[in-house]
Amino acid sequence: MKNIVISLGGSVILSDDIRPDYFVRLNNLLDSLTEKYKIFIVVGGGKTARAYIKMGRDAGFDEKTLDELGIEATRINAVFLSKAIEKSNKNIPLTTDDAKKIGNKIVIMGGTTPGHSTDMVGAELAEKTKAVKYIIATDVDGVYDKDPKKHSDAKKLEEVSVEELIEKQGVTWDAAGKNTVIDGPALKIIHRARIPTFVLNGKKLDEIKQVILGQSFNGTIIKI
Repeated sequence: MKNIVISLGGSVILSDDIRPDYFVRLNNLLDSLTEKYKIFIVVGGGKTARAYIKMGRDAGFDEKTLDELGIEATRINAVFLSKAIEKSNKNIPLTTDDAKKIGNKIVIMGGTTPGHSTDMVGAELAEKTKAVKYIIATDVDGVYDKDPKKHSDAKKLEEVSVEELIEKQGVTWDAAGKNTVIDGPALKIIHRARIPTFVLNGKKLDEIKQVILGQSFNGTIIKI
C-alpha cells in the first residue's frame, strides 16, 4: 500500500465558503482511495490560530508561546476533521512518529512542536513514511509569482523547482502565524528527501483526487 501525505490548510476547512457537505464529500473521496493508499492528513490552524497568535502577541507573549497557541488550534481542527472522516483515528497523535504507528487507513494530526509549521510536519511525515506524494492543499490554486490575494496580476506557476523556492524564501522559520504557501523548513525537507510535492486548492476535492491518481490537475508541481 502506498502512502500519501496531505497538508490541509486551516484556511480551507475554516473558510466562510465551505459548506457542511464538503466534509461529506471529503470523507467519500478518502474512503474511495483507501484500497490502494494509506492517507495521512496534517491539519493547519487557519484563522483560529492566527486570532490566538494575534491576541498573544498583543499581550506580549514570546514566540514559543505564540507557536504553542497555534499548535493547539491545529489540534482542535484535527479533532473536528477526525470526527468527520469515518475511517480515521479518533485520538490525535502529538508527533509524526506516533502518527506513523497508527493502523487506520486515514491518519489525521495537527502540529507538533514550536518552530514547526504544519507544512513542515507534513514534509517530515512524508519523509518518514516514504510517501509517494506530498500534497499541500491550501486556499489558492497553486504557487504564484506573488500573492494572488493582493495582486490581481499574479501568475500561477505550473511548475517550479524546489531550489528556486528555497532561493526566494530561504529555509528558516518565520514568526508564528505567518501565512505562506510553503515555508522554508518544509522546503528544506522536500529538497533533502526528494519528495514529489504538489500544491493545489484544497477546496476543490477533484484536484486532490486527480493528483493522487496521477491525472492532470490545476495547481503547481514542485520539481525535485
